[in-house]
Parts: sequence; structure tokens; C-alpha cells
Amino acid sequence: METNFLTELLLPVSLAIIMFGMGLSLSPVDFKRVAVYPKAATLGILNQIVILPLVGFVLLMLIPMRTPELAVGIMILAACPGGPTSNLISHISKGDTALSITLTAISSLIVVITIPLIVNFSLRYFMQHNEYVPLPVFDTIIKVIIITLIPVVIGMVTKAKLPRFSIRMERPVKIMSGILLFVIIIAAILNDRENFLGFFAQAGPVALALNLAMLAVGFFTAKLARLKVSQRITISVESGIQNGTLGIAIAATLLKNPTMTISPAVYSLIMFMTAGIIIAWANLKMKELKPTGSNFQA
Repeated sequence: METNFLTELLLPVSLAIIMFGMGLSLSPVDFKRVAVYPKAATLGILNQIVILPLVGFVLLMLIPMRTPELAVGIMILAACPGGPTSNLISHISKGDTALSITLTAISSLIVVITIPLIVNFSLRYFMQHNEYVPLPVFDTIIKVIIITLIPVVIGMVTKAKLPRFSIRMERPVKIMSGILLFVIIIAAILNDRENFLGFFAQAGPVALALNLAMLAVGFFTAKLARLKVSQRITISVESGIQNGTLGIAIAATLLKNPTMTISPAVYSLIMFMTAGIIIAWANLKMKELKPTGSNFQA
């Protein structure tokens, strides 16, 4: 993914549209809702911000990669929070949608700080000293704010000022976001298509292991915390479904490294497959619980 139309225009614009769409579904109350779900929100944020990068790093120690750029790509993905996709999957899975939106909103604020720290650590650890240029932390924070938070804020303001327009636009923007995500993944793959099969063989097992591990960590930590079933589902989804578009954008636009985009792209493909299983299982689980009147009991 060389510096071209894709990385200079299409990718940032696509990410901005996706984050704008997320903003259309947010309101200030979503940030205040942490007080309503203190235990669930704290656990969900901890899983996304702390446990996810740690699990990613441990898996890379257990399953070493020949190509260090792919390892950095996994860590970039692990630094990204859940996005609109996780909210949609949580909703379809009969999870706690309000909690999902709250977790996405709060984590999107926090990762502005944590992304450059995790990415720079990964560059230092996995790359040779003369093979990378570390991200300037302050500049990177500003760039992440520009490509993520500002579109979200514009979406939120649009929702507050033009509620009818926002309602009409929410579905089309979600559809467009899905299409753009698919296009970005395919573009990342086609850009390095000569090496993709070899890269997939390296990144695929780690991406699958990370996805499954975090889905399980999310569900079982929520179960240990005696949260409601709907909240367990949401925390599982938020822990295992990440913003692959943001990961690809960081690798392509900020680091300008096409190989690093492959890992987030592979993870995105895998998470959509596991998401189908989650949706089917969660709907079956909630259907089984419904007749007993214990839908949301721990």
C-alpha cells in the first residue's frame, strides 16, 4: 500500500466516514453511562486497553513470526478499540447495546494516548533499530484525534442539531461503512498479493488465536464478575471485535508500511467469520433463557 490515492485519500476519508457514522449513534449520555454500569464498564475497558495488547504480545512470543512487520501489525490491531462493527454485532447478538456503545465511546478516547505507546514499543521490540522510525507521540496523538475523534464529534453534533437527518442517515452510513471496510481489506490484500498467502500463513494463526482468546476472556471474566448474560455477550464482543480499519490506517498512513497492514486485514476477515458463530450462539442462548424469565441473569 504505497503512498498513493489509497493511503493519502481513500483510507483516511473511509475511516472518517466510519467514525462519523459511529458519532451518529452516540450522545453525551453514553459517556455518563459508566456510572450506571461501573463494574461492567471497568471490566470491558480493562479487557480492551490492557488485556488485549498483553494477550497479543504473549501469543507473538508463543507463535513467532518470520516477518517482524506482521508482528507489529498484530500489535497495532491489538491497540485499536472496538468500533461500529462491535456495536452492530453486540446488538444482533442480543447483547447489551447501550453498554457496547459506552465501551466503544470511552475506549476511543483512551486509545488516543495508548496507540502511540503500544506501537512504539512494538516497533522497538520486533524491528531492527535501523528498520523503523518511531512515531512521535504528540504528533501521533494529534493525528489519531483528527482521523477518529473529530469525525465522531461531528457525528454527535449532527445528531444533536439535526436529529431527523441523523436518523435517516444512520442506516445508509452503516451500510457504506461496511462496504468501505470490505474495500479497505481487499485493497490491503491486493496491494501485496504476491506475498499474501505466505503472510496469511504467518499472521492467520496468531490473529485467530487472539480473536478466540479475547472472545473467551471477555465472556468468562464477565461471568466471574457475575454480570448479566447480555453484558457477558457485549464484553466478549467488545474484547474480540476490533476496529480493523483504524489498524490498517495506522499502518498505511502513519507508519507507511504496506506489510503491517496485512495483519489487521487478516484479523478483520477472521473476526467476521467468528462473529457469525457468536451471533448464532448468543441468539440460541438468549432464546433458551427467555422462557425461564432469566434472560439477563448471571
